[in-house]
Amino acid sequence: MYFTATADTDIGISRQTNQDSLLIKHGTFSGGEVLLAAVCDGMGGLSNGELASATVVRAFDRWFDDELSGELGKTDMYAIGEKWALMLRELNGKIGDYARDNALSMGTTFSGVLLVNGEFVIAHVGDSRIYKVGDPMEQLTTDHTFVAREVSMGRMTREQAMLDRRRNLLLQCVGASAVIQPEVITGRLEKGGYLLCSDGFRHEISDKEMYAALKPGNLTDKKTMHRRARELIELVKSRQEKDNISVILIKVE
Repeated sequence: MYFTATADTDIGISRQTNQDSLLIKHGTFSGGEVLLAAVCDGMGGLSNGELASATVVRAFDRWFDDELSGELGKTDMYAIGEKWALMLRELNGKIGDYARDNALSMGTTFSGVLLVNGEFVIAHVGDSRIYKVGDPMEQLTTDHTFVAREVSMGRMTREQAMLDRRRNLLLQCVGASAVIQPEVITGRLEKGGYLLCSDGFRHEISDKEMYAALKPGNLTDKKTMHRRARELIELVKSRQEKDNISVILIKVE
């Protein structure tokens, strides 16, 4: 399979800093192409959230460069996912220790995916999201939020959750939780699109709007992919989204 990826991020209409961090690593090996993509949405005063998200992105950047080659002979995607989960637990401890030692408040979400050999593995903490861009759009990750838990338990409707003032209340994030339990998902790759985004990207647009702009037939080349992602970012800003806005779009063919 062949991968095309593009990314964009925007500070938004009210924030002083952009605390999101993005990662795309794309390479080839004897078995074909491999791609790693991740979105981290940092949180904390001043630049602390930016430091937390960048720390996690750098760790996965190093993993791709230093360790991935050892996994590609007989690739076990679930084993890679478990290694990623361990990395995230270790990062949770390191960032948390740094924050406590310096009397800071900081943390970050993480939503990352590895595509290789016709398969994918996802590791996920927080409320950034990974979607499969199909008809309909399919959210692959679970939001680790108070409102998502309430919806899953039948105590709140999805419509109520979208309007609830606690919709950004996280149940876990990297660096700010005593213990984290990353979600690990594996599956077969399908031709079409995959989307990673911070919560600022998707609060003010619907799945139908995302699909209309990003359906596989519209993703003709990298330039078009980037333009369509940018148009959605501008639409979100026009609807007064106050958070940072980040998106990675991947085409699989």
